[in-house]
Amino acid sequence: MTSRSGGRRERVSRVVVTGEGPILVEGPVDVVMDNGTVVRSARSLVALCTCRRSRIAPFCDTSHRCKVRAERVDRAGPLTSAGEEA
Repeated sequence: MTSRSGGRRERVSRVVVTGEGPILVEGPVDVVMDNGTVVRSARSLVALCTCRRSRIAPFCDTSHRCKVRAERVDRAGPLTSAGEEA
């Protein structure tokens, strides 16, 4: 996407915040890390990690899908320490 501003064309990127997953950015993008290094992705859609579990940070590797929620209860009932149902 482009727009006119003062006679020059600017690229406008779209950023989508997904809630429980990564931030999606229309690429290509350059990501400036906290130490000043620049990481580039040439993909047309880039997923930036927000869970801090990714092994390929700053990009998402879907590690957030492994997150276990505390409020989830097993429908079969609680397990004993030996792994058998109570």
